[in-house]
Amino acid sequence: MFINFPTHFTQNSCRKVTGTLFGHRRGHVSFAIQDHSMSSEPSLLIEFAISTSTLVKDMSSGLVRIALECEKMPRGSRQLRLLQEPKWAMYCNGRKCGHALARACTDSDRHVLRTVRNVSVGAGVIPVVGDGRKGGEPEGELMYMRANFERVVGNCDSEAFYMMNLDGNGGPELSIFLIRT
Repeated sequence: MFINFPTHFTQNSCRKVTGTLFGHRRGHVSFAIQDHSMSSEPSLLIEFAISTSTLVKDMSSGLVRIALECEKMPRGSRQLRLLQEPKWAMYCNGRKCGHALARACTDSDRHVLRTVRNVSVGAGVIPVVGDGRKGGEPEGELMYMRANFERVVGNCDSEAFYMMNLDGNGGPELSIFLIRT
């Protein structure tokens, strides 16, 4: 069961943001959204339940759709804004793969985002040591992918991020849906 993505966007329903996926090869992937690519503070930072190597493998074989679902609060209780939800059930291409967690940006995350801030679109490897700072240790490689995303707000309970292809052909290779059910 897949969610269809729109083939066109209206000016009022979407806007362009910068998305960065990063993580150690065997570690979990973090997804950071920045309203401005030069900012070191993301407006959203979520740690996915899948490893970086698994996401890279899935993306190399075609389209990847990630759905993050959270539950609505009972009536009468105060709802958080969708991007402030702390815990999400995560599905990758229709398979449940655990829970994704929103988290605060650490110094290590800021260092990664500052390091790739001049990369508008691309992927690569950053050599790092244990504390996340740049160094020469080969076992500490941190993989990243940075791209422009269309952020589409459906309503207060649904948003989507569609990775934009540079060539403009076809649909997005990566789509991330946030849904409150």
